[in-house]
Amino acid sequence: MAKKTILIVGAGPVGLTLAWRLVSAGLPVKVFEAESEISDQLRASTFHPPTLDMFAESGITETLIAKGRITPTWQIRMHATGEKAEFDLGVLAGETDHPYRLQCRQAELSRALYALLPEGTVVFDAEVGEVTQDSDGVTLSVNGEAHEGWALVGCDGARSVVRKAIGAGFEGATYPENTILVTTTFAFEDHLEGLSGVNYIWKPGGTYSLLRLPDLWRVSLHPETDQDVEDAISDASIRAQTRSVIPDAGDIDIVEKRVYRVHRRVASTYRQGMMFLAGDAAHLNSPKGGMGMNGGIHDVFNLADKLIAVAQGADAALLDAYEAQRRPIARDDILAQADENRRRMNTTDTQERLAQLENLRAIAGDAERAKAFLMRSSMITGLRRAEALT
Repeated sequence: MAKKTILIVGAGPVGLTLAWRLVSAGLPVKVFEAESEISDQLRASTFHPPTLDMFAESGITETLIAKGRITPTWQIRMHATGEKAEFDLGVLAGETDHPYRLQCRQAELSRALYALLPEGTVVFDAEVGEVTQDSDGVTLSVNGEAHEGWALVGCDGARSVVRKAIGAGFEGATYPENTILVTTTFAFEDHLEGLSGVNYIWKPGGTYSLLRLPDLWRVSLHPETDQDVEDAISDASIRAQTRSVIPDAGDIDIVEKRVYRVHRRVASTYRQGMMFLAGDAAHLNSPKGGMGMNGGIHDVFNLADKLIAVAQGADAALLDAYEAQRRPIARDDILAQADENRRRMNTTDTQERLAQLENLRAIAGDAERAKAFLMRSSMITGLRRAEALT
């Protein structure tokens, strides 16, 4: 097959991972990104063990580790008492070369991937317009100019233009709550004894989470009852919420902040002809558990293998396996786990929380049960299940 260009919409970590895999196999690629540069926005920051395994051979994992923070344990805890269930990913040592989570901004991955791509592969300030497909391939209008390709992959997020062109539905719902995401240098570890690098915490009437980056804490908060979003995102409100759990916190420094809504959605199809979806364009989920970015990266490792094989002469029917392998994992593993994590943390009943905590402590204290639990929450089980699907 002639090496016709593969077009990718979106230069986030998912789109750039796909571009890098394809370029590494000698395939011509063009990536179109609406922003003017690689985004440094406050977004995903958790890399799970199998994702680190995937990038290891290239040296990218080593780069991420140098920029991030290895997190061997994570916990769920009661703020009032400090009681906790803590999970040690060391039990996965025989299943992965990276038995830990890595906390690192997704922008570090994007920059590392971008540096490996030939100059001109990524087109910034690219306004994508009409998308068409016929027997000769796909055509994409970008800033009024037509670009032709053999295949088109939409890695362009929740409002994906490629998903609309495919005609896929985006089934699911939007959760009612907003989340306020903040980074700060405030030393939570000096005030809350025994924190892990990742902490999901029940407080009276609500919840918050603390994730440790190399030089910052990343804090997830929720608006108080009947509090509007504009008030909740204000520095004064963020500082007041912090003082409500750490009275002597004072006025913490706020490095970054943003608000977002949480969705639970999966595209009705991941493919039409030679147009495909991956990452947030294909599935959206609660960030609790850190599976969104990782799931998108797993999508494109799968898809890249198939596109490379077909470009090198394999039967095009191989491409059918992409949706068959990845969509059920998004629906039954990624979304289901994220929903379970959200539901667990959103309970406000004290007795139910205590029962949940005791159950989690029992799991964490049993090596066999803990390994099975972490195999699933670290996305290893889902990847292995996908390999068996056709």
